[in-house]
Amino acid sequence: MAQPKRVRLVEVGPRDGLQNEAQIVPAAIKIELIERLVDAGLPAIEVTSFVSPKWVPQMADNAEVLRAVLSSSRRRPEVSYPVLTPNLKGFDAAIEAGAQEVAIFGAASETFSQKNINCGIAESLKRFAAVVDAASALDVRVRGYVSCVVACPYEGPVDPQKAAWVARQLVDMGCYEVSLGDTIGAGTPASVKRMIEACATVVPIERLAGHYHDTYGMAIANIYASLQLGMAVFDSSIAGLGGCPYAPGASGNVATEDVVYLLDGLAIESGIAIDGLLAAGGFIASHLGRPPTSKVARALLARQCRG
Repeated sequence: MAQPKRVRLVEVGPRDGLQNEAQIVPAAIKIELIERLVDAGLPAIEVTSFVSPKWVPQMADNAEVLRAVLSSSRRRPEVSYPVLTPNLKGFDAAIEAGAQEVAIFGAASETFSQKNINCGIAESLKRFAAVVDAASALDVRVRGYVSCVVACPYEGPVDPQKAAWVARQLVDMGCYEVSLGDTIGAGTPASVKRMIEACATVVPIERLAGHYHDTYGMAIANIYASLQLGMAVFDSSIAGLGGCPYAPGASGNVATEDVVYLLDGLAIESGIAIDGLLAAGGFIASHLGRPPTSKVARALLARQCRG
């Protein structure tokens, strides 16, 4: 299949990126980061997560952040602002705060599902079905995630057919798109290709997205391999923020700056300005007190300094 002419990026830095930070990031910083990402041209930005602050203290300000972003003068109507909702309680809180799109997150590994959301895969799907039904009644779009589609930190390699089965369940219950997560970043172009091919036999490639962590430095290579299969949606995180509190050793998501640099080099449209990304990445990295992990950001910033 030919590579796509245009790719849609889903920015997950404000949620998936910041949730793994030990220091609590003030709501005002999160809001400014999201607005900078909007200015840079991101078409979809995952704003926050409506989970218990007991488990993820970083997201305790979820309603405040979402309301501020949705009422901002810098908001663009064409940009979507999904939020994570693991159950009906989280969904109800998100709707009360104004959410218009939500996401649910399952796993292709039984052990990881237990560690992440305290229930097995079958029980998680029952919970998600209730959320999707509630969302459907309100015309709220639902995006699905499948974690550990290539490997699990507890079980090792994951059968591609298991990832495909979970992805199909999410589509059947009503998710408009399913993001396939290499949560520990162990995938290579070969293993990612096998996984995507298995998933694409039961879910149209147009409804699949790639979510690759860069633990082994393979994320960009895996995106390139996915592009060759026709995948046209990818999750990425500004400045390479992220990790997973339930996946020991998992480093950050692939950096948005690096993905856009790849797409620009392949003449694939994204609608995202690299200069805007550098500004947004520099902003949050400065607040966190460390440089961005994006290789492209470091290279371009170094070039600017020499110039």
